[in-house]
Amino acid sequence: MSFVHTTVLLNETVEAALTDPNGTYVDGTFGRGGHSRLLLSRLGPQGRLIAFDKDPEAVAAATEGEHAIRDPRFAIHHCSFARMGEVLPAGSVTGVLLDLGVSSPQIDNPARGFSFRFDGPLDMRMDTTRGESAAEFLARADERHIAQVIRDYGEERFAASIAKALVARRESGQPLRTTGDLAKLVAGAVRTREPGQDPATRTFQALRILVNAELEELEQGLSAALGLLAAGGHLAVISFHSLEDRIVKNFIAHESREEVDRRAPFAPPTRALRLKPLGRIKPSAEEVKANPRSRSAVLRVAERLPGVGGAA
Repeated sequence: MSFVHTTVLLNETVEAALTDPNGTYVDGTFGRGGHSRLLLSRLGPQGRLIAFDKDPEAVAAATEGEHAIRDPRFAIHHCSFARMGEVLPAGSVTGVLLDLGVSSPQIDNPARGFSFRFDGPLDMRMDTTRGESAAEFLARADERHIAQVIRDYGEERFAASIAKALVARRESGQPLRTTGDLAKLVAGAVRTREPGQDPATRTFQALRILVNAELEELEQGLSAALGLLAAGGHLAVISFHSLEDRIVKNFIAHESREEVDRRAPFAPPTRALRLKPLGRIKPSAEEVKANPRSRSAVLRVAERLPGVGGAA
């Protein structure tokens, strides 16, 4: 079955990342290739695009079937963007783009277990070849750990009640196995919810982030991108919720400040500026109307400054 993905902030992200048509670019989150395909169409004959994705289905979309990318300037690696520094040399990249979070094909396929809108296996792994599923985590974790995950990663104020209900269900001899099971249990444990939001939204987000180590990989990936970028290269990152955006915002802010030894205020900075913020972009009203899933997206862009790892 084919699942459609509408790329968010497509033109804005490609335009933000592209500075030299003959440069080397990284798409750290290939998905179904919306950003990659547009970027390739704008590259010159010497340009290169290296993509990464931890989802085997995304890699297959790039390499198999009628929509495969058969372009000698393109290559894709089945791994997280957090590991791109293991693949490419420091200072060798002209632009890095990251489109964070879960893709529409992952959400819309019940077999992947990402959505409470469809009943399917409680999996949530982006890389289905490895790691622990959401069901396996809930089958072994204690109540305190479950509550911490739901509170910290879902920003859920009823985390303790949900965790208590989850453990009680498990101890009854009926562990959760499907997304429908989890959605019903959470609905019974959450007393109120914002208008228009399903009671299970925050819990599903929290478990997905945990299972895929999304925040840890984002921190690692931003550091890897900084090391790969040549001077003048651009970093463009789309985030979809406050936890992701806060990490991106704080990373850019930290790398755009000098660090000075307060004991020697007239000495050279102990760490020079490495990034220059270039702005924050939100989807237009027209895009949000056409694709409601874009409404929470935020694109942040920064430029690599000359220095260690980013020398011209």
